[in-house]
Amino acid sequence: MPRLTRDRITWLTYAQLGLWGFFLYGFGPVVPLLRDEQGTSAAVAGLHSTGIAVGALAGGALFAPLARRFGRGSATWLGLAGVAVGVAALGTFRALPATITAVALIATFGMMVISGVNVVLTARHGPAAPAALTEANAACAGMGILAPLVIGASVDAGWGWRPAMAVEVGLIALVALAALTFRVRPTAAAARAGSVRTGNGVRAGSGVRADSAVRAGSGVQAGSNVRAGVGVGVRAGSGVRAGSGVRAGGEPDRRLPRAYWIAWVLMAVTGSIEVCLSLWTADVLRSHAGMTAGAASAAVAAIVCGMFLGRLLGGRIALRYRPVPLLLGALAVSLTGFTVFWVAPIGWLAVAGLVVLGLGNALHYPLAISIALAVAGPAADRAAGWASYSMGVGFGIAPVALGWVADGVGPHLAFLLVPGFIAAAVLLAVRLGRALRAQLPADQPPLPATAVSA
Repeated sequence: MPRLTRDRITWLTYAQLGLWGFFLYGFGPVVPLLRDEQGTSAAVAGLHSTGIAVGALAGGALFAPLARRFGRGSATWLGLAGVAVGVAALGTFRALPATITAVALIATFGMMVISGVNVVLTARHGPAAPAALTEANAACAGMGILAPLVIGASVDAGWGWRPAMAVEVGLIALVALAALTFRVRPTAAAARAGSVRTGNGVRAGSGVRADSAVRAGSGVQAGSNVRAGVGVGVRAGSGVRAGSGVRAGGEPDRRLPRAYWIAWVLMAVTGSIEVCLSLWTADVLRSHAGMTAGAASAAVAAIVCGMFLGRLLGGRIALRYRPVPLLLGALAVSLTGFTVFWVAPIGWLAVAGLVVLGLGNALHYPLAISIALAVAGPAADRAAGWASYSMGVGFGIAPVALGWVADGVGPHLAFLLVPGFIAAAVLLAVRLGRALRAQLPADQPPLPATAVSA
């Protein structure tokens, strides 16, 4: 079983993703409050999610060139600085165009943070990357628990939601100060774009021949070509297939394989689930479960609490079980939790359903992104950028569609779109499993659970 070693860089990346999580999970409860404040419909308020989508597309396009030019660590810090500026603007301006623009700016830089954390952890931890990515997302969810509670308390105190934005800026400054004080910086190798660790400790990319870096007894035959992404459903074997990530002679193949694009669509669908819940759960709690605005905003933390617990435990589980069955199990848990939440006529039962829903949602993104980055091999930076586009698709379309339906039939009935997304994710996960099996060389035995990442 792969072993996860948490060094100072690992803890820093966890903190960086946590800072993004504070905004991401805190903004959902803010949207209904913004709608009331600005006097708009649910569909118009949902345009804030379109702003997130536009920002995600821009951030995805910017990350790879910035990582090549300045390094992954610097690109990530640039992302956090941009998030701080955008959050300050969101807390300052009140007009609808200004708040949508601020959210787009935040998402642009936020996607750079996500991409940077993903590729740094994938490069640094190799076959243990799924566990590291799951723990990083646990940190993200952990901060996400705090954000709705801060917003709910601020609203109940009569201060509104804006003081929570000042808390986000202060936390970013605090983590940056701690990193400077303790001199926590990625090493040159870990920060370099195009450097990805395979399951046997071999770095693919940058034109380095895989056969020159294989140690005796590592389980890889001398002179054999190592496939990039061996940590996920692909073990180093005796041959290289087209699109596997490394061509004969060690030359990087920058094409992204079919399994990557299935994982990409899967991330768009599961992202749709998450953003719909984030933006409109408080509305359902107010209209169907009879909760007050402040209590409903704070109760959104129940989803994130479930996600935190799921990701905390999921890091270990991901080291032991194959990714696709684990993902299918997570989707089943999500559907169970959603059912309890949707049918519950009272607040406490709806909140209990949200916790179960969060437990299932916890593993959707970490499993999909770790598969996508591992099969991308030396194209990991480009793959991380493209992955943010999938989030943009989910964030841009699903909440607006749900808001439009909610304007006609109410938020409670409109939420029946979520089980449809879950069903689509199940079909995609099954197809992804078939694609991963098809990528294996014909002479390779089936993979044990411990050889599979994500």
